[in-house]
Amino acid sequence: MPDVLTIIMRWLHISSMATLVGGILYARLVMAPAIAALSPESGKALNNRAAAAYRPLVIAAMIGSIMSGIYRILITPGHTVRYHVLLGIKLLLVLHVFAVALVICKPDNPRRTRMMTGVVISGLCIIAISAWLSRIF
Repeated sequence: MPDVLTIIMRWLHISSMATLVGGILYARLVMAPAIAALSPESGKALNNRAAAAYRPLVIAAMIGSIMSGIYRILITPGHTVRYHVLLGIKLLLVLHVFAVALVICKPDNPRRTRMMTGVVISGLCIIAISAWLSRIF
């Protein structure tokens, strides 16, 4: 039975980050240019509606990621110093993504597109570090 729980938690962790980073990647690379082509009023309204619709997904992804991440740390003790350094960097980037994702979802944010660019960069770095950590483990 523990193997099933480990698989579920791994799936939850991956799907949570895919939802968070993938949603912001889509918003930045697809939605933002499309919204820029609209009139200012229409663009602002669509941007705010999209951000409000994404907010529950952001919160769910954050909760899922935190739960599964804590589980993963608790069941895999005894890592090297290099592993912990990379994990620390990854967690700092995750905190950046979480904080900015919540701010992005607030209405009437004039810096939303610029903030999404930073989150996309941090999110892709998180994925790269995760791939590296899975090789070290």
